[in-house]
Amino acid sequence: MSAVHPGRVIRGAVLTFRDDPAVVGPQRAVRFYRRGAVAVDGNGRIAWRGHAARLPERFRALPADDHGEALVLSGFIDAHVHFPQYRMLAAPGRDLLDWLNRFTFPEERRYASAAHARAAAETFLDRLVQHGTTAAVVFSTVHRSATETLFAAAERRGQAIVSGKTMMDRNAPEALRDDPDSGVRDSEALIERWHRRGRLRYAITVRFAVTSTEAQLRAAGALAARRPDCHVHSHLSESEGECAFVRRLFPWAKDYTDVYDRFGLLGPRSLFAHGIHLSERECARLSEAGATVVHCPTSNTFLGSGLFDAGHVGRPDRPVRIGIATDVGGGTSYSMLHTLGEAYKVAMLRGRKPTAHDLFHLATRGNAAHLGLDEEIGTLEPGRWADLLVLDPTATPVLEARHALSENLEDTLFALAILGDDRAVRATYVAGRLACGAAAR
Repeated sequence: MSAVHPGRVIRGAVLTFRDDPAVVGPQRAVRFYRRGAVAVDGNGRIAWRGHAARLPERFRALPADDHGEALVLSGFIDAHVHFPQYRMLAAPGRDLLDWLNRFTFPEERRYASAAHARAAAETFLDRLVQHGTTAAVVFSTVHRSATETLFAAAERRGQAIVSGKTMMDRNAPEALRDDPDSGVRDSEALIERWHRRGRLRYAITVRFAVTSTEAQLRAAGALAARRPDCHVHSHLSESEGECAFVRRLFPWAKDYTDVYDRFGLLGPRSLFAHGIHLSERECARLSEAGATVVHCPTSNTFLGSGLFDAGHVGRPDRPVRIGIATDVGGGTSYSMLHTLGEAYKVAMLRGRKPTAHDLFHLATRGNAAHLGLDEEIGTLEPGRWADLLVLDPTATPVLEARHALSENLEDTLFALAILGDDRAVRATYVAGRLACGAAAR
């Protein structure tokens, strides 16, 4: 990572969340300074935030980026995205399994080449910050070298990444299979080298139950027991065809969730993408374990997998923690703004109406909390990393016209979620360093 400047002040309409607005209400959860400022120290962390007029004297001589009326908030956190699928947006398939075989697996075979993986890692990380995403939980490939490449590129940039080598020993092309022993051996080597190195974290990664034997799932669970400080990352209950396949492969299991549970892969650091077709028993068990289900709305609608039911999954008497993600390349946009807009539409079809505050909290402080990283990222509290996003609510003619009708912050955020994309991202800062966009004066 290149050195950051000795300090900087970033001005704008500063927004941060101190709690969950769906739980305590926006008045208690939201802190908004229409003319605000964030002071960043020389280590890339937030030293102060508040009203610009009250900026402490010790920060007033620092260089300043003044973004005027644009929103300054914590960078987005993508809780599930595929590094080797960065080129695959809009690749068609009859369903999930057809899409994997036609496009995904052939693409992932290319990552056996270290040169291809290096170039792809740089492009992938560029795409994240171009869309305002400063931290991500990233699926890699079966190749240890590809995961090494991703971690190395993220470390140079000072970017927060959670990732791990994919384990997959059946129902996949031979060139993309490992075996229970080599999968764990490679994972352990990666953990020793990269886990908690700077801003990097390791996720023990089983692609999904369909592509792992019982021996591999058992080995992965044993590794998770030895390394409880690592995350567990996989897919769960994405499509009806996948769920039927799991029932055939594991006839002894109560359900899909029970497969992971029996092998020790269910816990408070477990992240499962999708969770569309979960039974009442599964939700109760996921809630009891403290696991997180990650909603991927653009992927679910594009592949026809189904409509996620947050009301069912997050039911208050046995709530399952819910994150949100783009799921590129099944997902159709790197933009968390676009993802939030699609999540709103799916919720409406399921009889729910989340507020814009709910959506933006989910993509920042909410995802950070589910990752156990809310003391590091997700808010603009002093001491957190200065991963900042600047959003222009008038970035396009359509947004500008709509913004003229906004009466409050909720209106502004809602318009950005429904109409915004990467064009609304004026600047992205990673650890206090301008990573994308232009510094304003």
